[in-house]
Amino acid sequence: MAGLVGKLGRFLKSPEGKRVTQQAQRALKDPATRRKLTDAVSKFRGGSGGSGGTGSGTRTPR
Repeated sequence: MAGLVGKLGRFLKSPEGKRVTQQAQRALKDPATRRKLTDAVSKFRGGSGGSGGTGSGTRTPR
């Protein structure tokens, strides 16, 4: 795993990595993009953003 972290660090310091980082920062300033990202993360986690329901982090013992 340390190799992956090192590769990521080298990429972020490269000209292409800096470009990608700046592009992501600009995109996150846009409210519509932030909303899409928040919705995608919520779907990935399995919740609707509210309390309870699925994605609450509790498991039922078998």
